[in-house]
Amino acid sequence: MTKQEKTIIVTGALGFIGSCLVSFFNKNGFNNLVLVDEFDREDKELNLLHKSFSVRVERDNLFEWLKKESPNVSFVFHLGARTDTTEFDYSVHERLNVNYSKNIWNYCIQNNIPLVYASSAATYGDGALGYSDNHNLISTLQPLNPYGVSKNEFDKWVLAQEKQPPFWAGLKFFNVYGPNEYHKARMASVIFHSYNQILKAGEVQLFKSHKTGFNDGEQLRDFIYVVDILKVCLWMLNQSAQIPSAIYNLGTGKARTFNDLATATFHALNRPVNIKYVDMPKDIREKYQYFTEAIMDKLGKAGYSESFFSLEEGVADYVANYLVPKTYY
Repeated sequence: MTKQEKTIIVTGALGFIGSCLVSFFNKNGFNNLVLVDEFDREDKELNLLHKSFSVRVERDNLFEWLKKESPNVSFVFHLGARTDTTEFDYSVHERLNVNYSKNIWNYCIQNNIPLVYASSAATYGDGALGYSDNHNLISTLQPLNPYGVSKNEFDKWVLAQEKQPPFWAGLKFFNVYGPNEYHKARMASVIFHSYNQILKAGEVQLFKSHKTGFNDGEQLRDFIYVVDILKVCLWMLNQSAQIPSAIYNLGTGKARTFNDLATATFHALNRPVNIKYVDMPKDIREKYQYFTEAIMDKLGKAGYSESFFSLEEGVADYVANYLVPKTYY
């Protein structure tokens, strides 16, 4: 089957990572794409400008559409989810992130279709149990918010299933940044907010530390440029027959501080570094991750060998090629 003949479903296709994936697939010769999302927000429509695809399907109509149209689907990338970590109504996350994902999984089993789905580093909670993607640890994890709980509940459910798609991978995304996140408001990356703060006020505001052992701005995260996510997804699409089905971490494997991130953003704009520290909002203070760092051994052992963007490389590309000219991936 040629690239043009392969039908690929991408859920969350109007969102940040999903729309970048659509563009990346186009660049690599895949245009027969079924895009699934809620297509009711005009501010997200620019994410799909100039992209090639076959059809859009409303999220809540997907399974009815699949039954009616019976497309010959070659692969499913399930990236759609309620990703707001400040949404504390678990029933919302349960419906969209757990039950909907179970329906996707079962569809892939029934039709013998490989599946890649988005999990999250939010499943690791405060990191007390570390950041290993060992399957034996997943049932013991204690996420800090309903979003993380929902992602971990689906991971646990997946590992308990006897029937599985011919290939499947759950990707635990760490702190992803990059183009096409203009619509995300508060949930956009710190790099996006830093860039806009520098243009407006010549300074970046970072959270003070409210935890012993961490200085202000020295909270550590594993920041991964979205382009690296796309490369891994394409590799899994092309090499699924050789890759072990599993839940995989997807970060760079190297934690960096928010001070590093802000400094890289200033440097990308050739501006002097000017960082101010502000109190962390109380609604997230008790649920805040002070350190995340992906253990990346499993993906490497599965055969993925490409290097990842450093924080400085990723920020420089994002700022110069997308934020400054206000363009989309």
